[in-house]
Amino acid sequence: MSGGVTARLFVAVDPPAPVREQLAAWARAVASGLGLRASGRGGPPLRLIDPQALHLTLCFLGSRPVEEIEAIGAALSDLPAHVGRLSVGAPLWLPPRRPRALAVEIHDREDELARLHRALIGSISETVDWEPERRRFRAHVTVARMSPAAGRDRRSADARSGLPATPQLDFAPEAIVLYRSRLAPAGATYEALATCGLTAADP
Repeated sequence: MSGGVTARLFVAVDPPAPVREQLAAWARAVASGLGLRASGRGGPPLRLIDPQALHLTLCFLGSRPVEEIEAIGAALSDLPAHVGRLSVGAPLWLPPRRPRALAVEIHDREDELARLHRALIGSISETVDWEPERRRFRAHVTVARMSPAAGRDRRSADARSGLPATPQLDFAPEAIVLYRSRLAPAGATYEALATCGLTAADP
């Protein structure tokens, strides 16, 4: 990758606003029930993510030259245009051994989301000089992030052993979005750079 101005990029699908709001409410209940709300020094042990920022990452590209953005955005239009209904599954602490985030798994009954992920990686790899991550794709939505102090706290670790059930939700994603991520102490902000619509799932 050449030098110059770069942007931190990822591609995602967004749950509809009502689904995001319910997931955010569930995360608030978890934080309250576990006693992990903002307290003491050093900021909140569990930082809740704003509902508008909740998303399901399909592909993380990392820092890329800004001149690649247009080509990567155009590559989205070559992808399959349909993803069936997705459903919210069990809560997850990620990564499992040393959690840094609270998430909910997303079930893809028809395997269309996984196919979209594979097609996306292939399309972007053919468009720019980019090497995808080798880890297995695991569909999920992150709803909160943990501070390092909370991750080391034994009381917090004990509380993480049991979580309330997630809300029973299903949804059909409407679009694939190329996002630019800007990191800040208060949390990342996301700017949509390109969008490709998806065909609505059959009822």
